[in-house]
Amino acid sequence: MTVKLVVLYTQPDDADAFDRHYLGVHGPLVDKIPGLERFESARIVAAADGGETTYHRIAELYFTDQAALQAALGSDEGKSTAGDYQQIAPPGSRMFVASVD
Repeated sequence: MTVKLVVLYTQPDDADAFDRHYLGVHGPLVDKIPGLERFESARIVAAADGGETTYHRIAELYFTDQAALQAALGSDEGKSTAGDYQQIAPPGSRMFVASVD
């Protein structure tokens, strides 16, 4: 069963600085995580339902199964990426694990 780590980043104080770091540093760290099958990242540009754009950016990291995700997070590369997340994630940012249908 494929699983994905879904990361929702709330609005940063300085969106341009956040994106520069995210795209220039954080994304390349993610790409090095062992067992990562696919990585997608996107900047939220509008709320289709007309509500607030609570989130600035979303990331989805796909793995073959829960065991592969746990191994990836426990790897040196996963720990390095998690450390960077702790440094850059605006308050209220969230991470979820989802089972892909």
